[in-house]
Amino acid sequence: MRIDIITVLPELIQSPLSHSILKRAQEKGLVEIYFHNLRDFATDKYKSVDDYSFGGGAGMVMKVEPVFRVIESLKSERNYDEIIYTSPDGIPFSQRLANELSSITNMIILCGHYKGVDQRIRDHLITREISIGDYVLSGGELAAAVITDAIVRIIPGVISDETSALTDSFQDNLLAPPVYTRPADYESLKVPDVLLSGNAKEIEKWRFEKSLERTRKLRPGLLEKNEDAE
Repeated sequence: MRIDIITVLPELIQSPLSHSILKRAQEKGLVEIYFHNLRDFATDKYKSVDDYSFGGGAGMVMKVEPVFRVIESLKSERNYDEIIYTSPDGIPFSQRLANELSSITNMIILCGHYKGVDQRIRDHLITREISIGDYVLSGGELAAAVITDAIVRIIPGVISDETSALTDSFQDNLLAPPVYTRPADYESLKVPDVLLSGNAKEIEKWRFEKSLERTRKLRPGLLEKNEDAE
C-alpha cells in the first residue's frame, strides 16, 4: 500500500508515523508513506495556501490552486483508489471503514486546515470525507495520523500475531473482553478461573459474554449497529 499525505505541517505528522508498528510496516515494505508540503505547490512567491472567503465571514480557506496542483501531479504518476479529506463533517471513522481501506493499493489523504478547503476541491477531487469525531482540531494532521495508523496495523504481515488485530475492540462492533497477565494472584486479586482452565471452548465463551457485557454497559449503540446490519 502507498499513502500520500498532503499537509501544510509535514513535521507535525511525520513523527507519529515513523515509530513502532508504522515504522516496522515501512521497513518490511508493506506500506509506503510519503509527505507532501502543500506550500511547495503554491502559485505565488509568498507560498500562500489560504485566502479570505468569498462573501465574507471569519476564518481563512485553503486555496484551490495548490491542492489541485499537488493532487494532479500525484495522479499523473499512478492511479489512486481513494482521495480522502479529513473534515469534521465527514463520515465517522470506524473499524469497519479501516478494514475496508486497508485492502486498497493507493490513497491520498488531504489534511484539512483553517476554515476548510475551497468547495471545488471537495466537489471534483475528493472521493471520501472522513471525521474522527464530533470536535474540531487545529488541523487534519492528527486525524490523518489516526486514520493511517488504524489502516496500516491491520494490513496482513504488519502485526506478527495477526489474530491480535482481529480480536481488537470494534472488529465485530463489540468491545474487547477484559485481559489479564501474570501473576494469577496479586494480593488476593485473582484472575478468573476460566482463563486458567486451559479449556479453549469455555474461554472463548467467557470472552464473548464479557465482550457483550462491556459493550452493553459502555457502548450500547454498537449493539444497535449489529442489529441494523442483520
